[in-house]
Amino acid sequence: MGNEELNTNDYLKGIVNNLPSGPGIYQYLNAEGSIIYVGKAKNLKRRVSSYFNREHEPGKTRVLVSKIADIRYIVVKTEEDALLLENNLIKKYKPRYNVLLKDDKTYPSICISNEYFPRIFKTRKIIRNGSNYYGPYSHIPSLNALLDLIKHLYPLRTCHLALTPENIRAGKFNVCLEYHIKNCSGPCIGLQSHEEYMKNITEIKEILKGNTQDISKTLLQRMQDLAVDLKFEEAQKVKEKYDLIENYRAKSEVVSSILHNIDVFSIAVEGSSAYINYLHITNGCVNQAFTFEYKKRLEETKEELLALGIIEMRERYKSLSREIIVPFEVDMELKDVTFTIPQRGEKKTLLDLSLLNVKQYKVDRLKQQEKLNPEQRSVRLMKEIQEELHLAKLPVQIECFDNSNIQGSDAVAACVVFKKAKPSKKDYRKYNIKTVVGPDDYASMQEVVRRRYKRAIEEGSTLPDLIITDGGKGQMEVVRQVVEDELHLNIPIAGLAKDNRHRTSELLFGFPPQTIGLRQTSPLFRLLTQIQDEVHRFAITFHKDKRSKRQTKSALDDVKGIGEKTKTMLLKEFKSVKRIKEASLEALSRVVGEAKAKIIQENLKD
Repeated sequence: MGNEELNTNDYLKGIVNNLPSGPGIYQYLNAEGSIIYVGKAKNLKRRVSSYFNREHEPGKTRVLVSKIADIRYIVVKTEEDALLLENNLIKKYKPRYNVLLKDDKTYPSICISNEYFPRIFKTRKIIRNGSNYYGPYSHIPSLNALLDLIKHLYPLRTCHLALTPENIRAGKFNVCLEYHIKNCSGPCIGLQSHEEYMKNITEIKEILKGNTQDISKTLLQRMQDLAVDLKFEEAQKVKEKYDLIENYRAKSEVVSSILHNIDVFSIAVEGSSAYINYLHITNGCVNQAFTFEYKKRLEETKEELLALGIIEMRERYKSLSREIIVPFEVDMELKDVTFTIPQRGEKKTLLDLSLLNVKQYKVDRLKQQEKLNPEQRSVRLMKEIQEELHLAKLPVQIECFDNSNIQGSDAVAACVVFKKAKPSKKDYRKYNIKTVVGPDDYASMQEVVRRRYKRAIEEGSTLPDLIITDGGKGQMEVVRQVVEDELHLNIPIAGLAKDNRHRTSELLFGFPPQTIGLRQTSPLFRLLTQIQDEVHRFAITFHKDKRSKRQTKSALDDVKGIGEKTKTMLLKEFKSVKRIKEASLEALSRVVGEAKAKIIQENLKD
């Protein structure tokens, strides 16, 4: 260890020893002075010390610690302040070892412009000029449905004219087509007052906040008042608006309108990606819905990632919800906020909805990535097998064996090969069982495995990274005896068992074999089912071909000089060997020629 490294360690120890014990933010800098990591802590001294007072496992955390040349810290009053500051600093500096927020899409928002007669429109640009923005909306049909509702409820201007009181009084404008088709009430020529227009804007703001219930009640009361005053025509117009908003509410309400101003979060992790869904509930309706992705840099836990996501979304959407629904306990405290982990009821319905959204988003992202890079799916499946079975290397080549015999006749076996999680049909092999008499699946399996890998060793061809047997523990053991005990090869062996309906039911691995739990809907389970079905199909097809040839063997097979083509021509013409025997030399000659006709007659004589 050089003097420079010793000096750096002493320098860092000095900072760590003098750190305060309160909440705060710490920043790690490298030798070039760049911030490489930002973290938060309830207790700065204890948290930062943990990086330096123990030996880390080989991996990214150890690399991070080796690159720290300086430490800076910021003391804050509360844990909530630390959470907010950490989130802002990560977004500002994008440090090398912090999670990366993959928010590459710009989703549209609804803007209510800051004008004398405000316009309402969809936009992807946020301009801080006093205009009000609602969103962003990740589900575009929801945004369009809202805009459509507003358009039918309220006649608003869509023009870009400068409708100032001075310009209107000066008579600078004329009404357009929108006025004539009753989509606008003509504020440009003073036909609609500013007061009436702004009353509509106030109601629209409530709708965009999700407070449709209040607007609905107001409309109902207005309709009843007009009916009492015998103003039926006006009451009918209000009723049409009331029906529109009630129809929208019926479609958008998820749970009881008692649940108001609640945030819901859920998370799904896939490899180095974490997907977080956020729902904001107002009067039982989903008022905001957003899903985004974090790229992991260190071994961050689901709890740490979800905490980051909660702060990011609440800050982005300016949420002041007093209740947050989460799928598991999160180690964070927010002032006047309750965290709920629902087990049943309407809050559980909301959590399930959030989970459904995050899972769908995860699937969509993976599909997009796999379209751009088809190899990615194969690598992901191989990594899953490697992780599930704790294999030393990626199972690039998988070989699977199966026997096929019916009551001991025509015993055959087959081997299928999958390379990079895809069938490699040119490497498939068929085997006639040579040394085993009678129906002995174990002995047949051993013969085939012995023949295949003895030959592979002799020829120096590629050995598989994983062997799969189409069967249970017994088949695994007899294969192990040949591979390990006889041939001294170190190849992992797994077993695929089927249930009584002949469907893939479980994956076995290890000695003694253990059942590896797999979700039957997972891509990995589908791959294993495909391997098992493929080897079974290949073995059965070979067995049927062999049995068919034996059953169609005839006296013609023993006639020298009569090949398969001639035999086919004769059987097509005469239909059976018996009729060929009975045929005249002349009749046979017409089909195969005189020379062959004589050979057939001589050999088929009784």
